[in-house]
Order: sequence, then C-alpha cells, then structure tokens
Amino acid sequence: MTTTKARLHRLSGTLGFRIAFLLAVALLPLAMVSAVQTIATLKEARARSEAALMGETMRAAEADLLLVQRARGAAQALSAALVPLLSDPIACSSALSSFVGQANIYTLAAFVDVNGRLTCASRSVGTSIAEVPSFQDLQRDPRPMVYVSYRPKISAQPVVVVSTPVYGLTNELLGFVSLSLPHQVLQADTAEHTATQPPELLTFNSEGEVLTSALPARQVVAMLPEGLNLADLASTEDMSFTARTGSGQLRVYSVVPILPDALFAMGSWPVDDDDVWYMRALPNLFLPLAMWIASLVVAFLAVERLVTRHVRSLRQAMTGFGDGKRIIGRIPMAGAPTELRELSETFAHMTDTILHDEAEMEDMIHQKEVLLREVHHRVKNNLQLIASIMNMQIRQARSAEAKSLMKGLQERVMSLATIHRGLYQTSGLTDIRADELLTDITRQVVRLATGPGRHIALSTSFADMRLTPDQAVPLSLLLTEALANALKYAGSHDGNPTLEVRLFREGAVRAALVVTNSLGPRSAGTGNEGTGLGSQLLIAFAQQIGGRVDISQDEVSYALRVDFEVEPLSTGEARISGGDREH
Repeated sequence: MTTTKARLHRLSGTLGFRIAFLLAVALLPLAMVSAVQTIATLKEARARSEAALMGETMRAAEADLLLVQRARGAAQALSAALVPLLSDPIACSSALSSFVGQANIYTLAAFVDVNGRLTCASRSVGTSIAEVPSFQDLQRDPRPMVYVSYRPKISAQPVVVVSTPVYGLTNELLGFVSLSLPHQVLQADTAEHTATQPPELLTFNSEGEVLTSALPARQVVAMLPEGLNLADLASTEDMSFTARTGSGQLRVYSVVPILPDALFAMGSWPVDDDDVWYMRALPNLFLPLAMWIASLVVAFLAVERLVTRHVRSLRQAMTGFGDGKRIIGRIPMAGAPTELRELSETFAHMTDTILHDEAEMEDMIHQKEVLLREVHHRVKNNLQLIASIMNMQIRQARSAEAKSLMKGLQERVMSLATIHRGLYQTSGLTDIRADELLTDITRQVVRLATGPGRHIALSTSFADMRLTPDQAVPLSLLLTEALANALKYAGSHDGNPTLEVRLFREGAVRAALVVTNSLGPRSAGTGNEGTGLGSQLLIAFAQQIGGRVDISQDEVSYALRVDFEVEPLSTGEARISGGDREH
C-alpha cells in the first residue's frame, strides 16, 4: 500500500503529469461545452421526435375525432332546434327518429329532462336514467360530456354517449341532448387505423374513463403508465413523456386533447432501455471525450519525448557525478530542445572544471602530505639525535641525581620521537591509530627503564581507536609521564613487579586510559626522590585532552586513570586545513 502510494505521489510530481493535468483543466471547459451542446441537440431531436409522435397520435385518432366532433356538433344543433318542440313530445320524438334514420350511425337520440326522464327520444320515450352515474355527474355539473356506457339501459350494445346541456329562452337548464354512438363503430375505426400505424391508441374522457381502444381491457390496463391515472393526463395541452408500465416495460406516451375537457387520445410506443435519450447520447458524447483524452495522451508523450527523457539522462549523469563517478561520457541529447542541449553542455563544462580543480587540489594535498611527512621525519630524527646525545651525557654524569634527571628527559624526548614517527607513518594525517602509537610508546619506555636485574611483567590492552593529532600528542606525553612514574615506584612483595596499561571506550564518545603498577615495601628515602614535575605534567596533559586525572592507591597497587571525551575526526581535518593550534 505504501509503495503504491509512493509511486502515485512520484507520478503526480512528474513534469508530464503536471502538464497533462493543466491541459486537462484547460480543455475541460471545451469538452463540457461540447457535451452540453451535444445533449442540447439530442434534447431538441427528442422534442422533435415527441412532436412527431403527437402528430402520429393525432392522425391515429383522426377517425374517432371526426365521429365524436360530428356527434357533438349534431348534439349542439339539436339542443337549439328541440327547444320549440319540447311542448309537443310526439313531434319532438318524430324529429329525433328522423334524425337517427338519416344519420344512420346513432343508436339513440334523446332529450333527457333535469330529472333524468327521456321526454323526447327516437325510441324508449319515458325511460328514466336518473340512477345512471354519468347522468348524475351531469346534474351536478352541466357541461358537454362524452362518456362510454358498456351496459346501456336502452341500447342493446355498448355505446359512446355525447351529451350537451339544453337551455331555455331565459337561460334556465331544461335538460340534456344525448346521442349514442355504437362503441363497436369507434373500436372498428381504431383497430383499422392501428393496423397500419405503430402506436397503440386509446381515447378517454376527462374523468379518466377509457372510451375506445383496439386492445382488450386487460391489455389496456397493462399498457398504462405506472403511478398515473388517465384523469391526471386530461389536459388542454399536448404532452409527451417516457414512463414504465406496471410490468416494468418502458414506453413512450403521447397525449393529445381531441375535445378540450371532454375527449383525449393517447398513443403509446414500446421502447428498449437502450433507446432512452441519455443512453443514445453516449455515442455522441464519446467523440469530445475521446478528443479530450487524446489531447492528454499527446501532451504527456510530447513532454516525455521532448523534455522528460532528456532531463532523466541529465539527472542520471549528475547523480553519477555526485556519487563519485568521474567518467561521465557523452549525454544523449538527440532531438532535445535548444535549452536542454545548452544545459547539457554547461554541465559537461562544469564537470571538466571540477575535475581539473580536483586534480589540482589532489596534487596540492599530496605535496602538503609529503612536506608534513618530511617535517615529522626530520623532527623524529632530531629528537632521536638529542636522545642519543643525552645518553652520552648520562654515561658521563657522576651523580645519581643528574643521571636520574637526564634519564627522565631522555624518556620524554624519545616519547616525542615516537609520536612524530606515528605522525610520519599515518596515511591520512587527520587521525592517528591510538592503539598502535601507545603500544610503541609503552614498549619503548619500558625497554629504557628495564635492564639486567630488573624485570617487569607488562600487560597492555588498547582498544582500536583513532584520535586527532591534537589529542594523540598530549595523550602520548601523558602516558609517558604515567609510565615513568609507574616504573619508578613499581615493586612487589614477591619480587615480581607488574605493570598494566589499558585504553578502552566508555560509551560512544568517551574513553579512559588506566595505568596500574604493583607496589612493594618502600625503602628508606624513596618517598622524597620526586620533584613534583611529573604530577604537574600529568595534570597539564590531561587538561589538553579535556580529561581529568584520578589516582587510587592501596597497599599492593597504584592506579592512575584519565577519562576524556574523544574529539570527532572532523576537527583533525579542520586542523589540517586551518593550521595546528598551539599547545
């Protein structure tokens, strides 16, 4: 997970990704405008298609529209013509019978008074329809109305009734003129039309009652939109919408008012889910999306080819040079922009300059190292020469005190010679192997202090430790003084004196030097031989290395311990570059 996140973070930081991202942001509004225009075009095409569907519905309902409009016009004409004849029921009925015979499409023409009684009719005069729900609706709200009666009281077959109110001279409601059209006539016209047209057509009134349909009643219910009543679709305006039926089938519906507030036609077309407009929009939206993605890919590849790969070559060369690789070779810059080629040439020139400066610096360092080695070598030889002269003086000295003083000086001089030999032999000149240097000093001091008749058991333990010259020199001098003091007073009760010298680390940055010698029975006068110079030198050398001298003594041993902090080797490099500090 962390690796994947790191890769994504690294990718997001690349130049190609950032330029592609900025280009994507810049082109996104254009892609969105193109998508919006495409969707708007599809919506406009959909609106035109819906308008065409409404036209299809209107044409499919044209035959029913003509019959119902003719019946409604006839009912309105009769409502005015029958008013003078209402006082003569026989004449009125005769006129209606003559009208039915001439029209030859109606099963009944009748005048129904406000109480629901047929006072004038082409037949069945005197029949009451007061209990018919449709008539009761007319009583409550007198208006032109079209409704279907599947079980009419007078006609022997289902009929579509077209009714209109009749008003007197004083505008009082006298009753209603009703014309009954055979339902099968409208059904036949609808079936004949739908046989050649795709929509499934039905007509309904403002109450949501289905008047005509070429489909059986069960199929009519199954094709209706789920959650909507036909009464909700009764509107004075054309409408078109897409909805699902109760069975989940997707259909397109078109509703057209034939007689406003009275008769409506609804056409329905089944469609597949893939034909929904927003699904059809996807292929049209693919082109701007593909162009947008292609622009990003081209931008990314262009940056990769023109910039990134050349920058990567430069980075590899710079990284190799920074890691110590000094043979860079020719950086491939074929096809790179002018700016990158100039950058590559500048880097090559810079590496040549650095290599030349490094060569000069190495030569200077080598010369300085040779010079320092020569200085240390000459100092060592001079100190050894002085020690030899002092040895000759010791042989010629007559008093024991003079010999003792000169012997101590000789040991100090030989210690300095040993130190300079270590500085001469070291390779880096910035640090000295403390274990090797202190081992040589210990052996030399012990060799000078012992002779025939005096043997000391020596035990040494020096940790592998590197010190700067600023610490190695005073530590060596401190060890010389400590050894001189230990050898001077070393003894034992059994005649076998011992001397132990240890250098060890305490933690990461601290170290300790411990010199321990055995003690024997003191002879008379030995306690007054010292002058105190050795103790003063020990304290002075310990201060130079930042340490502290601790002395512990019992009946059989004497121990000197110096604890100090090891300086970082970087201080030795600073000494070499900036000059030795004074001691």
